[in-house]
Amino acid sequence: MEKQIASEIIGNDDAEMVLIPAGKFEMGSNDAKAHADEQPVHTVYVDAFYMDKYEVTVGQYMAFVRATGHRAPDWDLVGTFSPMERHPMIYVSWHDAMTYAQWAGKRLPTEAEWERAARGGLSGQKYPWGDTIDSSQANYNRNVGNTTVVGRYPANGYGLYDMGGNVSEWCLDEYVSDFYARSPRENRENPFSGGTITGVINTFTNVNSSRVLRGGSWDGSAQAVRVANRVGNTPTDTDYRLGFRCVRVVSP
Repeated sequence: MEKQIASEIIGNDDAEMVLIPAGKFEMGSNDAKAHADEQPVHTVYVDAFYMDKYEVTVGQYMAFVRATGHRAPDWDLVGTFSPMERHPMIYVSWHDAMTYAQWAGKRLPTEAEWERAARGGLSGQKYPWGDTIDSSQANYNRNVGNTTVVGRYPANGYGLYDMGGNVSEWCLDEYVSDFYARSPRENRENPFSGGTITGVINTFTNVNSSRVLRGGSWDGSAQAVRVANRVGNTPTDTDYRLGFRCVRVVSP
């Protein structure tokens, strides 16, 4: 039986969120097939935070558009790959995701927060559940042919769903290929690339530098959906693989 993790309804989007505890973890990968931008493996400390249990769905995004008048995507195009309200939202840019998060009273996760959450308490494993993968564990490699309803596959140890596959998820950070190698070896607390979290949030409409995407997607390979895999993309890009989920800081 799948372990049940307590969740709370938080934010204007009434999303279920899970508390990710503060702590240290080993970020990155030294696997033989790891990319250079995933190295070196380094110890990171992250404060506690809440993370959406599921990727933001089409239904949630539709409610956001209705409430705010934000630019609506081509719903016919979205429906080609995410045909129902409980599928993850796609064709959203980083700017769209940032606007949604602000409306919901949340923000996008930092890259470090995302990887800590994706690992689900495991250390040194390739995927959110362990070191192997097959079509019963995630939506990847075009095994299904489009997105699937969120929560269809088993949750990781923190009770989060689809941290590997389904859609690639926008993070707050600027993508810098050698960020791990350049950042300090000591005191890696809440690392963030591209300024400060507050600064990026306050000026996000002017951001044009590449942003981090994590988690791979329904058409990504097994290599692409590993927890350490990093990808950068322009913040204006939208396509059938790009979605997101939000986080919220734990009040002191």
